[in-house]
Amino acid sequence: MARFGIWAPLVIVFLRLTSVVVPALPGTAYAILSGALFGFVQGIIVIAIADFLACTTNFFIARRYGRGVVQKLVGKRFMDRLDRWSQKYLEGNFFLMTGALMTSFFDYICYAAGLTRISGKRFISALGLSIAIVKPPVVAVGAGILQGEKLLIGASLLGILAIAAISAWTRHQESST
Repeated sequence: MARFGIWAPLVIVFLRLTSVVVPALPGTAYAILSGALFGFVQGIIVIAIADFLACTTNFFIARRYGRGVVQKLVGKRFMDRLDRWSQKYLEGNFFLMTGALMTSFFDYICYAAGLTRISGKRFISALGLSIAIVKPPVVAVGAGILQGEKLLIGASLLGILAIAAISAWTRHQESST
């Protein structure tokens, strides 16, 4: 990445965008890489921008082009899951949608949200909240591991525990509805 110079953040944004729009490609490594390359503060800015652009792209692809295009991107098997998720959990509960965006299936959830009647404003609010909660610990891992900052590693572990607690609460809410 060093050879990309000032273009390195854009390379990370492009790679992350690609990994979210085509959900089969892994993407968490880019958040860790962002922290490692740019440090915590700049790394979180780069990955937050990348995730925001990528997730809103998924939402608006689904909103604009509908089920046919989404099914080509995610496959038939995941399309059935998206239908169940969107009808059962996403439309009626902002916090469940936010929690779902914090899972490893967030890229699929963005497509599912785009296929519902959720307003773009409501989706963007949930997305912003999920990015603010989930991304700092992951970027901190990259910044801490490769830069030796123990404080960031400790903060990332606390963040991961918080994410686990929120996920458990979300699952509990989901099962009680």
